[in-house]
Amino acid sequence: MKSDMPTFWKAYKEIVVPHLMALNNYRNIHEVPKIVKITINCCVGSSGDIKVALEEAVKELALITGQKPVKTRAKKSISNFKLRKGQEIGCMVTLRGARMYEFLERFVWAALPRVRDFRGLPTRSFDSQGNYTIGIKDHTIFPEVDIENIKRNLGFDLTIVTTAKTKKEAIDLLSAMGFPFIGEKNKPLVLSAVSA
Repeated sequence: MKSDMPTFWKAYKEIVVPHLMALNNYRNIHEVPKIVKITINCCVGSSGDIKVALEEAVKELALITGQKPVKTRAKKSISNFKLRKGQEIGCMVTLRGARMYEFLERFVWAALPRVRDFRGLPTRSFDSQGNYTIGIKDHTIFPEVDIENIKRNLGFDLTIVTTAKTKKEAIDLLSAMGFPFIGEKNKPLVLSAVSA
């Protein structure tokens, strides 16, 4: 294990994996679910000045994730939204490895506590493959963003792809990693591991 890996990665290997093996009676360490990647997708297609809005979105997303976003294009033309097929309307970032765990750490410990009237994450946002998608309405919850220089509010979708086979396995994994789900009473193992 690399010494420069983020706290979340170390806590996952040392604390979360043994906990999940005992909780779900896994016989092999490779059965334990893990987070594969995080995809962050932002669309500015509804903005009047798409080019300017897109450049701002790329800049802000790069600041938040530490990785340069890829611009995405419209798959088909929609006249009501003044979109043409092939027009650049958004950007996305895919995080893996150390950068993914470092982003998770900042998202759970720094960004989520800054959400106004936050009562927990909904568990209904899981799909049948154990992946979790949530919408972030305001990107200023991230401490890297300079609020004084913000010209427009930027929202994006955040998808966490896991190897979990069921929704319960995915909830167990993300709860142990510190995600504050509505109705879950367990103390995050990652947090207790770091504070110990």
